[in-house]
Amino acid sequence: MNDLAAQDREVAGELAAALSRVLDRGRYVLGPEVSAFEQEFAAYCGTPHAVGLASGTDALALALAGVGVGPGDRVALVANAGGYGTAAVDSLGAMPVYADVDGESRLIDPTDLDRVLAATGARAVIVTHLYGALADMATVTGLAARHGVKVVEDCAQAHGAGRDGRRAGSFGDAAAFSFYPTKNLGALGDAGAVVTADPTIAERVTRLRQYGWDRKYRVALPHGRNSRLDELQAAVLRVKLTRLDAGNARRSALARRYGSAIAHPKVELPAVTGPDHVAHLYAVLTEDRAGLAAHLRAHGVASEAHFPIPDHRQPAVGDRYAGTSLPVTERLCRQVLSLPCHPGMSDADADRVADAVNCWGA
Repeated sequence: MNDLAAQDREVAGELAAALSRVLDRGRYVLGPEVSAFEQEFAAYCGTPHAVGLASGTDALALALAGVGVGPGDRVALVANAGGYGTAAVDSLGAMPVYADVDGESRLIDPTDLDRVLAATGARAVIVTHLYGALADMATVTGLAARHGVKVVEDCAQAHGAGRDGRRAGSFGDAAAFSFYPTKNLGALGDAGAVVTADPTIAERVTRLRQYGWDRKYRVALPHGRNSRLDELQAAVLRVKLTRLDAGNARRSALARRYGSAIAHPKVELPAVTGPDHVAHLYAVLTEDRAGLAAHLRAHGVASEAHFPIPDHRQPAVGDRYAGTSLPVTERLCRQVLSLPCHPGMSDADADRVADAVNCWGA
């Protein structure tokens, strides 16, 4: 599904120089590399503020805390995005309430979100830009304003996706990014960030990432944690940020190639049409996922289901959501299968994958 070593090999010299710079300086936590990356990434996203954190899940949790979510609050979100949003909500003692997704976009369905917000009195909504596709933020932010709820964008799969001159992360009250190694902008380990236009949210997240301190050893905010982006990862991300747009363009080109080359009556392809989709994953749908995956494996092609179990049907929640019906979400989770799509692939690689899909059942 990915060849991270090959992708990193292309910038090995720059990465080595960046890491050496940190080692020579001898400062490893919350130093000049983190500050520089925060400034550069905020500028890239089109927001005044970015706060570097230890992971994408922490970024979601602290973004929610930054907009005022706390114990007992309800947070609306989708259930087809791998459980990371639910984990962040649970970590704050808040309660997830789920909206269904649109069958075509596979993103949050504004009509169902409207219903959920009206019925639950949610304090915030997490809008996940899944697979690299930017959600309908104009409609969602309009609904949020009408219901008086805060909007947190989950941009873990959408670094650089844009619409009408704005990039993912600049539409909501706050946004969370993951820099897990497989992301469009990936570190050499776990890392994350919150971006926002609101200085109060930025200050709150900055305090919460380090125990809630307003100065050393003085806890000014409750429920803080240790979630600091380290200098080594920040230095790596600074190198890779300069290549993000080129990597996104390559992903999109591969997705378009798949769209032209794959033609199988039992395989539904995603719509990857413009800059609002950066092709983090190329997720097809089929009613026989196991059969297609086995066929691809036999032809030497990797695949993976993103994501097979909806959040409200995870074993850990028991019958907590027994009365929750999300028919589109549940269908997509049964059918979704991701094909390889990353900047290290050649056109020939993509053609090989497409040929393998097309000969399924032949």
